[in-house]
Amino acid sequence: MKRSISRLAATVCLLLATACLSGVQARELEAPILLAANSNNFLPSPDALIGKTLQDIRASRLDDALKEVNRVIAIRPDFKLAYLIKGDLLMARARPLAGVGAVTVKAPHDQSLSDLREEARVRMLRYIDQPDPSLLPRQILQLAPQQRYALLADASRARLYLFENVDGEPRLIQDYYMTIGRNGTDKRVEGDKRTPVGVYQVISRMPRAQLADLYGSGAFPLNYPNAWDQVQGRGGHGIWLHGVPSDTYSRPPRSSDGCLAVTNPDLNELSQYIQIGVTPIVITERADWVTREEWERSREDLREELAQWRMDWQTRDASRFLTHYAPEFLQGSGWAESKRRNIENKTWIKVGLRDASIFLYPGGDMAYAEFTQDYFSDRLSSVSRKQMYWKRHTDGWRIVLEKSRGMSDRTQLVTR
Repeated sequence: MKRSISRLAATVCLLLATACLSGVQARELEAPILLAANSNNFLPSPDALIGKTLQDIRASRLDDALKEVNRVIAIRPDFKLAYLIKGDLLMARARPLAGVGAVTVKAPHDQSLSDLREEARVRMLRYIDQPDPSLLPRQILQLAPQQRYALLADASRARLYLFENVDGEPRLIQDYYMTIGRNGTDKRVEGDKRTPVGVYQVISRMPRAQLADLYGSGAFPLNYPNAWDQVQGRGGHGIWLHGVPSDTYSRPPRSSDGCLAVTNPDLNELSQYIQIGVTPIVITERADWVTREEWERSREDLREELAQWRMDWQTRDASRFLTHYAPEFLQGSGWAESKRRNIENKTWIKVGLRDASIFLYPGGDMAYAEFTQDYFSDRLSSVSRKQMYWKRHTDGWRIVLEKSRGMSDRTQLVTR
């Protein structure tokens, strides 16, 4: 028994050390652990739950035991024995559990021992490296009123965060364990088994009846490649958020062909929040959590850029209006001169912007905005939904791609 406990202690030390090497500072391990959601009003005793866990293990009810030990960790994240038992339970999915700390060889079937250790590590990071509830995600700066919820996929943490729209601001309400592509992120070509990074949208829903068992309880296709991906020549298709096979609770953190996968219960829960054609999902290698002050500065920076773009257009100052566009956007095809004539030939122009959402791309040097544009002039009136990609230059943000839904970006601009 002493030898088993010793092996368990060594396992946890290794997992904690790996967590530290992954960017978790030692002082964070000693600090109070914060949970994303506080939905449990009546919490049972951790000792009673750990006892139930051991009983389930003895009866070979390992899935039940994992649920119980997860409840223990949610209540008492500092309960080290719970982490030890959970590590063994995750490994035991690949072979029978002979005793605590007994799984030390390569596992059969799809999941290797290293896969299961990695799953144990990232699941434990959910409690060690949990974002402080007072911080906000830099990638989500503003949500339109119709976007009731938003998703943020953090590949490094293997977490999918769910936010509620509260007066345009994202409020974290839940998070889920998530699987990404076998070869990580930054998808470029078909078949590279990587998950794309960027700002996407859920465009449809596919029920279980239309899918192979691989996709579990359903799937939500994303609009990859989006407009920016296409301009960059990124290939591939069929990037979905989906479940897992019916005989599997969860998959290793990196085991898909590029899709995002969550457990079937989690997908069923997420289905309540996803709005087809509306819900945004930002996929990043690592999410940035910042103070409200820093978040507001980032948001105001882009909102002011957008407001100035509108004002320069509305005042028919063609020269100032064109400075909002990157040189690579303006070069070729005579678009800039055509746009200048179009603006200066109008007697008056009014431009209204509403229902805007703003996101920062992973890395922070690109941004994406989408809004409804109400355009009026002495010659034309129209309403359109506009998409705008910005890139940070040394002298500020510049537009590198602009589109109106259902029509070419430059054709739309020239006609105005």
